[in-house]
Amino acid sequence: MDLLLNNFWELTITGLAYGAIYALIALGYTLVYGVLRLINFAHSEVFMYGGFASVWILTALGASKATGLGTAGFLVVAFATAMAMSALVALVLEFVAYRPLRKRNSPPLIALISAIGASFALAEAMGLRDKPFKWFGADADFVEYVGRPREASPFPLGIETTRLFYIFDYHVSNIDLIVLGAAIVMMVVLDQFVSRSRLGRGIRAVAQDPEAAALMGVNRDRVIRLTFVLGGAMAGAAAVMYLLKVGQIRYNSGFILGVKAFTAAVLGGIGNLRGALLGGFVLGVAENYGQAVFGGEWRDVVAFTLLVVILLFRPTGLLGESLGKARA
Repeated sequence: MDLLLNNFWELTITGLAYGAIYALIALGYTLVYGVLRLINFAHSEVFMYGGFASVWILTALGASKATGLGTAGFLVVAFATAMAMSALVALVLEFVAYRPLRKRNSPPLIALISAIGASFALAEAMGLRDKPFKWFGADADFVEYVGRPREASPFPLGIETTRLFYIFDYHVSNIDLIVLGAAIVMMVVLDQFVSRSRLGRGIRAVAQDPEAAALMGVNRDRVIRLTFVLGGAMAGAAAVMYLLKVGQIRYNSGFILGVKAFTAAVLGGIGNLRGALLGGFVLGVAENYGQAVFGGEWRDVVAFTLLVVILLFRPTGLLGESLGKARA
């Protein structure tokens, strides 16, 4: 308890930074569930592929030598590449793993099994990415990208941590500001897009009543593709933030983060965009407080205990409003 009291603001700010990462990943779960009533358990691998794409593009561009304004430019490239890759993987995932089942009116359990299978397939494909290059004898030429595929790949953009200002006794860093600022901006943009744009109204219409939306001329398949692309892009942005905080990524990095992001989505209210943000922040801060009180090895226990408590006393989550009923 003394550790919590003596480092309260540090634990709070760093918890919010990790919570922002959880929240952006949770948006993918929330969007897909709101439209399809499907828990996309392969979304964690969508996040992971975005992280690797940003590592590879920065490696190819020689970002490890970047300084000054060059660092900002490389960071923009990292975000754009990760978001594009994750959106593409999410779109392919929808086309291969979910659309055929939807066309056959398969029960939800079958789609859930497909999601779990796709999750393992995507993770193992990344963990075995050196094999195709070895078959063609090209692994030595691409060793920076496919060498040691089961080990962690470091983020080549070394951003020096700079202390900017104090919040009580905690010195806020530039990394904290990048992560929190980017997450909040993206969340606001996505929320306004869904609330006010024509495509966003289509998403809400399909989430509320797919049959009525179809009668009104809303293309359901297009809306579903859009939700996967939007959720994937948010996961890609989260991957860059994760790399800024942690500094490396592995082929299985998405698993535990995906489970925690799903927890954040449920905490805030599954199907609620603003709930995903709130749930992520609550989860990140609760984890930090818990490990300060009980020890670092209890971090995950605290997170999932919080989930159980919320489900016991408020099953709809903290906000509980579905995507289809979101106000314009």
